[in-house]
Amino acid sequence: MPDPKLDLEIVRFVAATRAKVWQAWSDPNILKQWWCPKPWMTEVRAFDFRSGGAFHTFMSGPDGGESDNPGLFLEVVPMERIIWTSMLVAGWRPATPWLGMTGIFTLAMKAPARATRRAVSTKTMPIARSMKTWASLMAGGL
Repeated sequence: MPDPKLDLEIVRFVAATRAKVWQAWSDPNILKQWWCPKPWMTEVRAFDFRSGGAFHTFMSGPDGGESDNPGLFLEVVPMERIIWTSMLVAGWRPATPWLGMTGIFTLAMKAPARATRRAVSTKTMPIARSMKTWASLMAGGL
């Protein structure tokens, strides 16, 4: 059961096939197009798409702002689930990220006709302020 003080869940139904939604998350060339809200840009610096593989995005804004986000894929179940964290990096080494989180992306088995349900949950978010930051970042991509 989610803890409302620590967990944030974002659920969306998209008018796309399951395969297309999976591709948007599993292809770094597509992911970088939607990962952060415009006018920010995403550079995918690492994308070893497997359990234990490195996941690293670097976002930059038009005003010179930057967000460096190294992490690790914890689990990849094709066409079903991706779990990643910013609390570990390549080689399963501990990290101290600016926003410590674990993301759980799932493709639901049931959705309205001609739509795919995608849900992202974040776990172990420290405080409400971080939840607002995460929600604003994800609002543009979800």
